[in-house]
Amino acid sequence: MRLADLALLVRAPAALSVPGDVIAGAAAAGRPLGARTLGVIGSSVCLYWAGMALNDYADAAVDSVERPERPVPSGRVPRRTALAVAGGLTAAGLGLAAVAGGRRSVFTALPLAGLVWAYDLKLKSTAAGGFAMAGARVLDVLAGAVVPGPGAESVGVALRRAVVPAGLVGVHTGTLMALSRHEVAGAPVRVPVGTLAVSAAVAVATAVPVARGDGAGSAAKGCLPASAPSWLVAQFPAPLRGVAVAARSKKVRTALTVSGKRLPAVTAAGALAYLGTYGTAQVRAVRAPSAENVRRAVGAGILGLMPLQAALTARGGAPGVAAALGVVHPLARRLARRISPT
Repeated sequence: MRLADLALLVRAPAALSVPGDVIAGAAAAGRPLGARTLGVIGSSVCLYWAGMALNDYADAAVDSVERPERPVPSGRVPRRTALAVAGGLTAAGLGLAAVAGGRRSVFTALPLAGLVWAYDLKLKSTAAGGFAMAGARVLDVLAGAVVPGPGAESVGVALRRAVVPAGLVGVHTGTLMALSRHEVAGAPVRVPVGTLAVSAAVAVATAVPVARGDGAGSAAKGCLPASAPSWLVAQFPAPLRGVAVAARSKKVRTALTVSGKRLPAVTAAGALAYLGTYGTAQVRAVRAPSAENVRRAVGAGILGLMPLQAALTARGGAPGVAAALGVVHPLARRLARRISPT
């Protein structure tokens, strides 16, 4: 068994979409990116990889017909090995959470692991499947918010501060799950039309901060600043370009502030990049909702989480970290050409 086959089993590059969840939650709660946060990121990555391996263990029979090229149905990775990898990575994820964040981090890691296993073994083909995966991503964001340390807020305050970014990431994940059900046979056009509309709403909600009532900061009503890069707008397909241009117009723009500071352009750039990448792929699926276009949209949505996370992190007051997340996105897209994230 080759290391490359294990990388395919766990969809290794797709794990680059995980750290931004934790970082966005930490930024919303005002937590610095320290060793404890990095440990929680490692925990979430392990649990993500565990879910990918467990998925292939559970779907071995179906994949032998629909996706025979995958490591398990092709015989390159024994099915029992996939289960062992999933179990080992789950144990590693829970252990890292305990070491990095103690009881506060285990408080989110345990239900996260439970949702991952429940989804792969039972819920995937049910109506609850999409909610389970969205819930897993929500817990990922909240895991970053509750990281302990000097000056850390109480769990209740931290969770309240992270509820908006966690909710937006969860809603985005819901669109992915709706599309992923049609990766093999293609989708009715109403599916990508609906997910595209929700994605556009997520982008706008990300770029327009909500006033916080806890005294930690406030934000004026507004939309994307004119400083949003023009090259991002130019890459949009025609159905979305008008939305992007309108979002940058002076008529709908006001000065956005968080904690008394002007909202960084990274927030606008991240929201536009999210809509420009994931939205573009969904537009293709609307025009031709074939299985291939739906799979591409799902892949774009998995990696499209990264600019969304960057925007949410900048909105939380950490534009430097957000910019670093944005830089990783092109790398993840390049790696995805070699190892599919779906």
